[in-house]
Amino acid sequence: MEIDHLLSTTRAVRRKLDLDRPVEAAVLEECLNLALQAPTPGNAQAWRWLVVRDQRVKDRLGGLFREVGAAYLADREAGDAATRRGLASGQHLIDVIERVPVFVIPCLKGRPSGENATDAAFYGGIFPAVWNFQLALRSRGLGSTLTTYHLSRETAAAEILGVPAGFTQVGLLPVAYTTVPDFKPAARVPLAEVAYLDHWGAPLS
Repeated sequence: MEIDHLLSTTRAVRRKLDLDRPVEAAVLEECLNLALQAPTPGNAQAWRWLVVRDQRVKDRLGGLFREVGAAYLADREAGDAATRRGLASGQHLIDVIERVPVFVIPCLKGRPSGENATDAAFYGGIFPAVWNFQLALRSRGLGSTLTTYHLSRETAAAEILGVPAGFTQVGLLPVAYTTVPDFKPAARVPLAEVAYLDHWGAPLS
């Protein structure tokens, strides 16, 4: 896939996940191996990746996901059409979460400190790899979205998954083939409104 197209069309996929098509282990391993090529602070490679296929485990994690997600969406205002579509998309994923073929849960060795510079480096040790993983999925016809609902129940999730003390879960990616062959670039705020030159608010060009 042409690189600019891949970068501009890798969407957060919720509605268009194929819930019935199995995801091959070999494809996941290819994508995870590409995730491991991401830069990592100090070459620490402190990441760990939990791949969840067992339906019983997905059901238990899905219960945590739904509990937190439903409460979160219930507090959101409907707003404009784009916001309503986003909320409906999020609700759809909550409704079907256990049916998604695979969950991937990225984790990091250690815990965040609460100090901005330290935590920027901490989470910088995993999110580039998560994005590598999502791009690799997209290039192979699969979709995902980085979700964080279950992190509000991280201790319960750790018990379900057997995550040892001293490791931090940083999200849950539902992974499936997509029901459409391609996606379009998203509507975004113009660059001139969000990028500055030398000083905050100064025009970039």
